[in-house]
Amino acid sequence: MAHYRRRRRRRSTDENENHERWLVSYADFITLLFAFFVVMYAISSVNEGKYRVMSESIVSAFRSDTTEPSGDIVAIRPGVLPKVTSRIQLTPEQLKAEALRRAKEERFRDLTQELKKTLAPLMIEGKVRMVEGAFGITLNINASTLFLPGEARLSGEATRTLEAIGRDLAASDFAIRVEGHTDNVPITSAQFPSNWELSSARAASVVRLFIDADVDPRRLTATGFADQRPLDDNASQEGKQKNRRVAITIEAPKL
Repeated sequence: MAHYRRRRRRRSTDENENHERWLVSYADFITLLFAFFVVMYAISSVNEGKYRVMSESIVSAFRSDTTEPSGDIVAIRPGVLPKVTSRIQLTPEQLKAEALRRAKEERFRDLTQELKKTLAPLMIEGKVRMVEGAFGITLNINASTLFLPGEARLSGEATRTLEAIGRDLAASDFAIRVEGHTDNVPITSAQFPSNWELSSARAASVVRLFIDADVDPRRLTATGFADQRPLDDNASQEGKQKNRRVAITIEAPKL
């Protein structure tokens, strides 16, 4: 019995001690939690006051009347960029140059449209190809449309076509380059020892016709390139036919 009583007394003592320790920890937790909320409340109160003062200052600034300052000072409202009220003033010479530039661009566009109308049937048949670019416009005319094989004399049909082109060109003042091109098949004759002579003679024939159509000779240049600037592979008949051509380039106005 004595032994049982001692064990019961010790167990009772342990239970009391564990219960008291839990109460102490819980009380510490509540205290710390209370302190945390007090600190957070204090911080939020301070920030709210600061924000209130800042908000009132901003509202007051925007509601205040703004007067136009005198002199060269420009008033700038918050968040609004000043508008540029004056344009750059061009000199009379600059205005004249700009007007000439625009007029040339307009004439070049008109010339392009006229050439398209003139060459529309040949372009549909694939005998003429027009290439437009920043350099200007190039008319690639098949050599078979203009010349007989191995010759540099223009045929009757070619003369009528080139005369129509010449009339369009005569009404403009743009520089014109005429280039003769051949395939890689060598030619040897008393008149044309090589493709260089043949291509140059063909370009010169076109230039002479343009001069007869009242195109200013100072605007014209004739050059022969033989087979050195092909458009296609000379391995096929189609490629050779495409490479045998006269290229007429109308240079775009210099900006």
